[in-house]
Amino acid sequence: MTSRKPDEPLARNSRLRLVRPRSLATARRAVTTRRTRPAPRPPEGTPPRAELARQARHVLADAVRIARWAAVEGGARTAPRTGPGAVPPQERAAAALDLTPGQVRAGWDRARLAGLVELHGDTARPGWRLHAWDRDDSAVLRGWVALFDAWSLVHPAPEGVAPGAVAEVVEAVPQVLSLLQLSQGPVPVPALLDLLGQRVEELRGERCEVPVPERAPEAPAEAGTAGLPALLDWALEGLAAVGALTLDPGTDERHAILTPLGNWAVWVKLEQICVAAQSPAGNIEQSAEDMLRGCARLTPGPARDEYRAWLAARTLSSAVAELIAVARGEDALLRGLAFEALRVVGAPAEAEVRATVAEPPLRPYALLWLAEYEGADPDDAQEVLTREEATWLWVDTAAAVADHGESALLVRHLDSAVQGTVPALLDEVRAVGHPRTVQVLVALAAAHPDPALAKAVRRAAFQVHTGGA
Repeated sequence: MTSRKPDEPLARNSRLRLVRPRSLATARRAVTTRRTRPAPRPPEGTPPRAELARQARHVLADAVRIARWAAVEGGARTAPRTGPGAVPPQERAAAALDLTPGQVRAGWDRARLAGLVELHGDTARPGWRLHAWDRDDSAVLRGWVALFDAWSLVHPAPEGVAPGAVAEVVEAVPQVLSLLQLSQGPVPVPALLDLLGQRVEELRGERCEVPVPERAPEAPAEAGTAGLPALLDWALEGLAAVGALTLDPGTDERHAILTPLGNWAVWVKLEQICVAAQSPAGNIEQSAEDMLRGCARLTPGPARDEYRAWLAARTLSSAVAELIAVARGEDALLRGLAFEALRVVGAPAEAEVRATVAEPPLRPYALLWLAEYEGADPDDAQEVLTREEATWLWVDTAAAVADHGESALLVRHLDSAVQGTVPALLDEVRAVGHPRTVQVLVALAAAHPDPALAKAVRRAAFQVHTGGA
């Protein structure tokens, strides 16, 4: 073996060349390896996925028409909403599609919530689900489930009701849906109202930290729940509006029954909760941070099951906020896992994820999330990152591996760098200014078996530590 001459450039030493460059997507898989988990079978009598997708396409037919109209209207893809101009987009869409302006507004909201269109400032562009709508049943069902999860946004809540009461009902509705799913048939609305009242009282009791004095004998038992009938009507109408259930006036009293789509969706969510309840870590009861720590050693397939179950037991808005709060923390592994969990959330997390693009530590993760959400292949999504952003992400992922992985993983992570040589990588790592740069380089130098490479990395760590060039 020949030694390097003193005047030979460091980059020409073959031992310091990254000879097996891989895509940046490899970095996200540095701590775990992908493995799929066989999907559980739905209950007997559930229509095939193709039939469920056909029903979902029927529910979203107007939304798809409006989304396609918006995609080709003009070149600006302006969203069909009222604005300056001779003919507002809503009116143009109504005339072109033979719909009323109210139908256009409703269809536009559904298209946004189902991920058929994406808003970027004052413009709209087709979402990836719209491109796959006619050929991909899974994309159709995911789009409908996103609409189902956002049912409370589809139908305006009754006026004059406190936001806290609305939030309580939204949080209690999964219990109502579970009863409908287990009943496998029509359920009288009064029975649903009794269950809703019980669940709301439980939620209030769980939040109350101070013991409540016993109720006076003359106080009505239903005090504090007087507005629930109107809110239950609102919830049932909202769920009916997205195709999850139907309301039958009945001869004596109204009944509600899940549609095949609604029955399937509730079963999926109950299955997710059961998966988590059976897990050794019991992640469904944990905070976002503890849940992610519990999933850190799982392979991606089971981890996604845990994410889905944890999300199914919470309101999406609070779950997304909690995951992003964890991503802002100091643990790089949890930051990456938080965005993996947000991938499971999908469309309802888009606005919150897009807002984090302005935060340098989260920007690479957010850009990759958005690229994949918009249809990019995970192995190609790294193209949206600048060289500096890719280097930052490489250091952040290396910090996660150094903190939680094995030395061999850190050495293999070196191959995922976008730079072609170790000297080029070290130059850019020094310049990117990641707060964990020194620790990452020291750990890499200690782990790498090549003495020349380890020496170069150690020198770079010293230079960063002392502020040298």
